[in-house]
Amino acid sequence: MALLEEIIFAGFGGQGVMSMGQTVAYAGMVEGKQVSWLPSYGPEQRGGTANAMVVVSDAPVGSPLITKPTVAVILNNPSLEKFEPSIKPGGILLINSSLVTDKSERDDIRVVEIDATNIAVELGNARVANMVLLGALLQMTGIVSIDGIMDALKKVLGDSKKHLLDVNRKALEKGFEIAGELI
Repeated sequence: MALLEEIIFAGFGGQGVMSMGQTVAYAGMVEGKQVSWLPSYGPEQRGGTANAMVVVSDAPVGSPLITKPTVAVILNNPSLEKFEPSIKPGGILLINSSLVTDKSERDDIRVVEIDATNIAVELGNARVANMVLLGALLQMTGIVSIDGIMDALKKVLGDSKKHLLDVNRKALEKGFEIAGELI
């Protein structure tokens, strides 16, 4: 079956929304897939709303704009309200239940809630909550591998933050494991 995932990552600036999208796009390129990445910031970057649209496909990507995502990764209540209605029937809604208190109203999509922030705190760094969710996304979709994400993270984080690679891998693996138990 041909690969085509249209993913929206959404939350507040500073939650790692952009780095999740960029990392998935880089990992897709590393693994020979066709990708697009379209970031969108609210009025201010840190604390304002942010989302990134990512398409990963086996075939050329026609447009980076996504109107009906197959997956939405949600890190705050306003993003749930904004993007939940647009997910394709049969799609996936992945929620950081540590921060999102609203509940999905949809029964035609798969809703997966993961306590990502609290898991990240247990791993020693609350800022890797996005990687816990990304690990879960990899388990549920198979779009790229954890190794592909780690190769991409080296580029996204750069030399100044390479000390964070270990905790990011642990977060990815934990999210992958948790999603595996849920499916």
